[in-house]
Amino acid sequence: MTSNNVTRLLESRKVPFTAIELSAEKHSAVETAALLKVPPDLVYKTIVVLREKKGKPILAVVPGDRQVDLKLVAGAVGEKKVIIATEKEAERLTGLKVGGISALALLNRGFEILMDTSAESIDEFIVSGGMRGLMIRMRISDYLNITGARMASILPGGLP
Repeated sequence: MTSNNVTRLLESRKVPFTAIELSAEKHSAVETAALLKVPPDLVYKTIVVLREKKGKPILAVVPGDRQVDLKLVAGAVGEKKVIIATEKEAERLTGLKVGGISALALLNRGFEILMDTSAESIDEFIVSGGMRGLMIRMRISDYLNITGARMASILPGGLP
């Protein structure tokens, strides 16, 4: 099994998880769901969102088959306007490759983490393990406890 800072963190905190290895090329969350033969709303993606004014970026964690609503993100963090980072900006700001960006790998780095409230309806989900080709299946409650993510309605139209 691939071991990295995320898997070592989860092991050190005795958090139950399953590491899932895929090929290391960039897969979308929907492609990942297809490869794993799970519904796309169980594979969450992490979107790097920039504030209009200075301040640490926001990590928006949403189901892989949905798009984040930037107006709702802005409202949740008290900003007038936010924008999605380009791939290059996201990689520079996080130090991780797109397709491997994970709040689990960015703890204590000052990112504000928002998880969509759709996660309240599921117990477990699959999220990036901090590198391309490594996915982590874990309980939502453990993810929230470790990352300090805040639940917010950040999808257009709320729940599907």
